[in-house]
Amino acid sequence: MLEELIDLGHVGINVKYAIEHKEVVLFLHFSGGNLNMWDGIIPQFEQEYSIIAPDCRGHGKSDQPETGYHIDDMANDMYILLQHLNVERCHVVGSSMGAEVGLSLAASHPELVQSLICEGALYNEFGEYGLFQGSEEEIEQKKEALRVQLAERREREFPTKEAYEEEEQMEFEAHGLWNEYFSAFIKNNLQQLPNGHFACCFLNRVRTEYIQKYWDVKFEHYYNKVKCPVLFLPSEEEWADEKIRGSLHTFSGLLDTYEIERIENSLHAYVWMQLPAAAGDAAKRFISKH
Repeated sequence: MLEELIDLGHVGINVKYAIEHKEVVLFLHFSGGNLNMWDGIIPQFEQEYSIIAPDCRGHGKSDQPETGYHIDDMANDMYILLQHLNVERCHVVGSSMGAEVGLSLAASHPELVQSLICEGALYNEFGEYGLFQGSEEEIEQKKEALRVQLAERREREFPTKEAYEEEEQMEFEAHGLWNEYFSAFIKNNLQQLPNGHFACCFLNRVRTEYIQKYWDVKFEHYYNKVKCPVLFLPSEEEWADEKIRGSLHTFSGLLDTYEIERIENSLHAYVWMQLPAAAGDAAKRFISKH
């Protein structure tokens, strides 16, 4: 597989890919992630499928423009990337933010997306199908409190790469999560700052814009435009949440064809590194049907 930074004219997107005369699978990572989160998944697909695994803008080795972190902006990046690679049809596997970006891509370009796997985009943040369902005034108060929290957040800096990797490893291990795939993920989630220190590639300004724009996204408007089959992969915690099951029931009811699969002990976003065999098998079985 090749890995290179491709200049799309308006942004440079780092992507790992192998395009052959096979159906194409586009893998889209979660917020704060990078393409290496798929290291345990891609080997399950590469014999039968062409593979495209990008770092979304503001992530990994891709460019970090000052703005453009709405899921529609990132979906447009993916559309232009696919055009650049001469891909006319593809399956999309999305994790958390990647599911949201994939959903936007499928809604705006239904002729392009052959099937969509959503390990994410299961509920809105606010409103009727959201986790927070207060009045307009209560919602605005909640947003303001969250804005204050976002503004107070500071970039974590480390004197060496090793210090960053050690702290990240300790945090994952504290939650019972550590293997070669988490290791590859954190090693490629690092950048050097002008002062010589190291920090996560997912900068606070990128995170802040993405989160604040996510607050107003209404996924029902997207699902209503999707024409392809969709597989929903809620985590154990998400499936146990009555509000999330309710929104998922509404969103799936807008589709012609869908499936819901629960992977035992799965954690949101991390499942692809946590349980790569089970997650990859679920994705591959669904794609093979469509």
